[in-house]
Order: sequence, then structure tokens, then C-alpha cells
Amino acid sequence: MARVSLEDLRKVAAPVDRAKIDATTEEDIRRHMIEDGEDPDAEPTGYRLVWPIAAIRSRLGMTQSVFADALGVPVATLRNWEQGRTQPDPAALALLRIVEREPEAAFRALGVAYRAPAERQG
Repeated sequence: MARVSLEDLRKVAAPVDRAKIDATTEEDIRRHMIEDGEDPDAEPTGYRLVWPIAAIRSRLGMTQSVFADALGVPVATLRNWEQGRTQPDPAALALLRIVEREPEAAFRALGVAYRAPAERQG
């Protein structure tokens, strides 16, 4: 297999027909799905929506320091997760999913005092 440098790859134009993409309508996409045997009205399956960790933290109204402390991880670890330098392990991902869906219950189980942002404003 021939080796090609990243620099060489960047010099080659991608074989993408932008005009064709721009001209494609939702009806075209629907028609192609039907032709391919797919149901365009079916709910997509086989994926799970993952909220960016910084978005979860922001929605909870917490600083990096407070959120990291609540999760029991170093602030540097949280920063690395948020900036995409490292990925949380499966246990941390499970905890983050629980915190995202049920923050009050998650923090109560962790023994962390938490009030939703709307409650803080009153």
C-alpha cells in the first residue's frame, strides 16, 4: 500500500460535487430513501444522542470546578473531556448520562447539594 502524506492529501481536491449537494431537496432525499428500501418516516435507530459534557455542565449552571468536584474527578480530567483531548471511561459516561437526565437524583445519590438553575434565581 502506498503511503501518502497529509500534506499531499490536502493538495488533492475532494471529489465532491457541491452544486449537486446544494441542489438536492428534502424530496430528493426522501425519494432516494424509498428507492433504497428505507422508510423516510421511521424514527432513526442504532444511535444514542450524546450531549457535549460542557453543555450538560452549563445547563446545570455549574462551573468546571464545582461540576468536577460533584462528579468526583479532577478539574483537569473534566477539562480534557470537555475539550475532547480524552474520553470518559464507560462508568463515567454512565454517570454523565444519569446526571444529564436526572441531575437532582444523581447528585442526591452522590451526596452533593444541588439546586436547579431556575431555583437559584428566585
